[in-house]
Amino acid sequence: MNPFLYTFDNKRYHTLNYYYKNKYKRKVAKLTLDAHFSCPNKDQGQPCIYCHESFNPLSLDEQYHEQVKIVKNKWPDAVYIAYLGYSTNTYSDLKTLRKIYELVLSKENVMGLTIGTRPDCLSNEIIKYLKELNEKTNLTVELGLQTIHDKTLKLIKRGHDLNCFEKAVEDLRKNNIEVVVHIINGLPGESKKMMLETITYLNTLDIQGLKIHMLHILKDTELETYYQNNKFKLLSKKEYISLVCDQLERLNPKIVIHRLTGDPDTKDLIEPKWIVKKVNVLNGIDKELFERNSYQGKKSEI
Repeated sequence: MNPFLYTFDNKRYHTLNYYYKNKYKRKVAKLTLDAHFSCPNKDQGQPCIYCHESFNPLSLDEQYHEQVKIVKNKWPDAVYIAYLGYSTNTYSDLKTLRKIYELVLSKENVMGLTIGTRPDCLSNEIIKYLKELNEKTNLTVELGLQTIHDKTLKLIKRGHDLNCFEKAVEDLRKNNIEVVVHIINGLPGESKKMMLETITYLNTLDIQGLKIHMLHILKDTELETYYQNNKFKLLSKKEYISLVCDQLERLNPKIVIHRLTGDPDTKDLIEPKWIVKKVNVLNGIDKELFERNSYQGKKSEI
């Protein structure tokens, strides 16, 4: 018998599907859209070392219709959360942000908006607008943290520190805006202990969701050069699965898991090759949690 409380499909962690069905009482699908924003790091010529240039030539309208066509084949009755997930989606003037967000929210069957951004791109003016938006729709803000360790943040050229991230979370939560955090496992120089410390720290914050990624190396990134010069050890699939299970065991069970592994650009992927088989990784996590007779939060102190 599965001892985990927040499930209806025998998962041993708090899935996004479970959260959406509980909250909205129907199928919710995410539409990932590229609003063609930039990023302060890129504009200053110092992108994060893993940053990989990508561009969708389609307009937001075209992207919306293209994705709806795909989703309707799978879930004809679904409603949608629009996800602005490429680059830094608060990195513009307020007039531009209003225009883009409200265009997306005006689309048929879109009942919420998720905005991916950086913790250093949330001015008081933008927070005030997000508060207004949150009163009219289902708003979530996703923040890239990657790690709590400032030494690593400096190495990967994030351009912000942990204090900046803490302030962003505090400002968003003061205005009742849901927060999802991104972290990366396997960053150069990080031990298992350091990666578990990131989870322990997140338990102390008022966050609602988590995305866990495995570091992967893509062509034409600074990380590619760094890897060639330093040959740091990347996690194996077995190590990654074991680590994620350790992290889940320590994580507050109320925090919703939005992702447990990434979707790399396979065309430009250098290493590790095993992350391409996402389903195998997810099945491996399920299997290990079952074999441990464990679940999200089993070892949490929350």
